[in-house]
Amino acid sequence: MQFAAALIFLLALIHTFSTKYFEHLAHQLPRYRHILHLFGEVELVFGIWSIVLLLVMGYWQGASVALNYLETRHYTEPAFVFVIMVVAASRPVIFFVQRSLHMLSRRTGAQARLTEIWLSLALVPLLGSLITEPAAMTIAAMMLLRSVFMQRIPETYKYATLAVLLVNISIGGVLTSYAAPPVLMVANVWQWDSMYMFLHFGDRAALAVLINASLLTWLLRKQSILMQSAPESMDMRPVPLAISLVHIAFLVGIVMFSHHASVFIALFLIFLGFTQAFAGYQNRLILREAMLVALFLAGLVILGGQQQWWLQPIVESLQPKQLFFSTAALTAVTDNAALTYLGSLISN
Repeated sequence: MQFAAALIFLLALIHTFSTKYFEHLAHQLPRYRHILHLFGEVELVFGIWSIVLLLVMGYWQGASVALNYLETRHYTEPAFVFVIMVVAASRPVIFFVQRSLHMLSRRTGAQARLTEIWLSLALVPLLGSLITEPAAMTIAAMMLLRSVFMQRIPETYKYATLAVLLVNISIGGVLTSYAAPPVLMVANVWQWDSMYMFLHFGDRAALAVLINASLLTWLLRKQSILMQSAPESMDMRPVPLAISLVHIAFLVGIVMFSHHASVFIALFLIFLGFTQAFAGYQNRLILREAMLVALFLAGLVILGGQQQWWLQPIVESLQPKQLFFSTAALTAVTDNAALTYLGSLISN
């Protein structure tokens, strides 16, 4: 069964790199486009292959063994990612953060445009440690759409802005133990709480974010004279402060009970009721997007639980520097959460 599980995991990884091919086939074969689109969703890959693993396990070892394996996995982290993504990306939270940043940038007068760019690339990624990386990416991307990407400046600067944004969002979420899925998937196993993350990684991450944002803003200073006013790229209809504060209170409560699924799920259900009561101040909740991410992580938990037997000897045979550079290289082609979760399976 171990070899079968390893083979299924390998096929899942190959499938991950082949999702674009399935999307291409969906256009070439319209009769089968629905099933091909299904296989082209990268977030569904591990979920699909985890079902294959459970079916194979049930066939070889019995349904009771497969069910016991499924029920003994821990799904608190995937459930938390689903809940926190939906709440953090709600319109009242995003409006509150973006409006605060707009007010801050306008205080700089003539340099308001450059200040807004710097805040989008520096402060917003660091805020991602509080409001989660997906919410921070949403806010930063929408602000930069108006201040950079809709402007008539050389494409080189736009690509540089995108690169800095992706890097800063990625490392800006490591100041806490819950905002970045790669950290969240190992925080409980390695006993990394938010204080530990802030003291051991926060200063380095914050420094890198500030340097990246400052250098790019400095490079854009000469292009600022070409930048014109652009329409708001987000829904800026006002949201009462009280409603934003209630959403933030839900966010804080969910984070406080991040290791207690029964509590944060209950809070989430109450939150859903609140959004229905004040639907006029809401946009569409990202339930589908958050569920896909949670499914990806849950599938990773199911598939990854059978990989320790071959992973442990390989990792133990590597020197620290070899392990570091091998992992760094794999991050370019593999999901970071998958790598960190597999790392958490290694004893000692």
